[in-house]
Amino acid sequence: MNIGEAASASGVSAKMIRYYESIALIKAGRRTDAGYRIYGDNDVHTLRFIRRARHLGFSLEQIRDLLSLWQDPERASADVKTIAQEHVAALQQRIQELTEMRDTLQHLAHACAGDARPDCPILAGLSTADAPEAAACHHHATAPVPKKRGVRART
Repeated sequence: MNIGEAASASGVSAKMIRYYESIALIKAGRRTDAGYRIYGDNDVHTLRFIRRARHLGFSLEQIRDLLSLWQDPERASADVKTIAQEHVAALQQRIQELTEMRDTLQHLAHACAGDARPDCPILAGLSTADAPEAAACHHHATAPVPKKRGVRART
């Protein structure tokens, strides 16, 4: 099958197939006399493996290692498990980081009145590198009281 058919069958775009070939993640497709790439069922199976691994967030280097193990009938499943567990640990770390980001942004957004005043706890929090939550709380607590429009101050 040609590269377009391989792309359709595997769910990996032709552009990505060429890229994977260029970084030697997959073997370059055989060529016809006219220079067109030809792929077989094994190639499509490998491309599906890569697509699924990418979907699970594995890096290209991890996929390279997994492919090597997948293609080695003498592999130890412990080696595969190690790669998977390391990836799970990295995902857990990323989830924790994303949760902290979400919580910080929620706190900053909650501290913001969202009105016409120029003071902004969100911007204040972003400009304070050490403790955005503290900056938002501090800024919110010390924000000047807006003047009422249309009311003259007594003298």
